[in-house]
Amino acid sequence: MEHSSRFRPDWRPDDEPRQPPQHAPWLDEQLFGRRMVFLRGAIEPEMAGRAAATLLALDAIGQEPITLHLSAEEGQLAAVFTLVDALDSVHAPVHATAVGQVGGAAIGVFCAAQARSAFAHARFRLSEPKVTSPGGTADQVVAEAGRYLRDLEDLVLRIAAATGQPRSRVEDDLSTGRVLSAEEAVEYGLIASITSR
Repeated sequence: MEHSSRFRPDWRPDDEPRQPPQHAPWLDEQLFGRRMVFLRGAIEPEMAGRAAATLLALDAIGQEPITLHLSAEEGQLAAVFTLVDALDSVHAPVHATAVGQVGGAAIGVFCAAQARSAFAHARFRLSEPKVTSPGGTADQVVAEAGRYLRDLEDLVLRIAAATGQPRSRVEDDLSTGRVLSAEEAVEYGLIASITSR
């Protein structure tokens, strides 16, 4: 008789793949009706595809503003640009609010919104996205590295355009892993306001 992996003596929580947090179906329905999208956890392909579909569906049924609440400490560049492309294509205005910490490639999603704000205790971590090693042949690794560098450049340009900061400063901040409080994010140009009662 086979036992669940959780009963193996050598089992650790990190042994199982992380699943993106799920909302209850009734909550998803309520959020959709209020034109709200919540993203929390690392932005990975499945989450990005689902969120992009939701954004496009909301855009198709009306032009009222869409609210995007984001709490994502990191994200895969390809998944992030799936969402960025969806945000660029919707006609309805999108207002992004940072909840908790937003960092790494997920900053690109945040910067794609037309209006941006944050809760008082939100934090922004400007850092280069992690590289996922594809393996394969040397040519495949080189090709993947080239794609990563092009996507990283697109991310830098996106942040620079949204904040008004020089490209060189954004590159420096990403390489040093600079962390901004909500107040500092206002000064940086990342957000326009801090959400309060």
